[in-house]
Amino acid sequence: MFTGIIQSVGRIARLEPRGGDVRLYVDTADLDLSDVQLGDSIAVSGVCLTAVTLESRGFSADVSNETLSLTTLGKHKAGDLVNLEKALRLADRLGGHLVSGHVDGVGKVVSITPDGRSLRWVFEVPAALSRYIAAKGSICIDGTSLTVNEVNGHRFGVNLIPHTVEHTAFHARKAGDAVNIEVDVVARYIERLIAGGDAPKLDEAFLRQHGFA
Repeated sequence: MFTGIIQSVGRIARLEPRGGDVRLYVDTADLDLSDVQLGDSIAVSGVCLTAVTLESRGFSADVSNETLSLTTLGKHKAGDLVNLEKALRLADRLGGHLVSGHVDGVGKVVSITPDGRSLRWVFEVPAALSRYIAAKGSICIDGTSLTVNEVNGHRFGVNLIPHTVEHTAFHARKAGDAVNIEVDVVARYIERLIAGGDAPKLDEAFLRQHGFA
């Protein structure tokens, strides 16, 4: 599990085809890897990967065809910036929201406009994901925990403060770029409760309040 609070911005060092899929090498920049062991999880732009080799300033991970096809990792090239976060420890502060690192789909940046000292970003997601996104709910974009401002069909907006833009790979993103999307797991559990025939009926007022009805 992760928190969606980015710890460093790294770069894709190289991608090596291996046996039909890819081994990804990541330059982790100033991310401290002294407490990371082989087999530990690291989120790369929101994608949970397992470290199979460790170096003083980087690690490598094997990326399956499934992951390559369902995330932006299949479109990355050497030199691209990526958001990095080590796995959550039980004693850590949960500054964002619980993030699994299991990307639900790929969205895209629609627009970026100034809003005071912040930037208002509008994203578009596949129709199958828009049902899980609610105003004032949590969303994980490229591994970053953000709060949804508003939802309009398959599009939604968020505000990024200067600190977030400067300390994540968002400063290198532009309109039209693809991004990894992970919806809030609470929305998925609510859907499961509603769909389950034996599940207790949820109050309709509660569902409307949280944007799910």
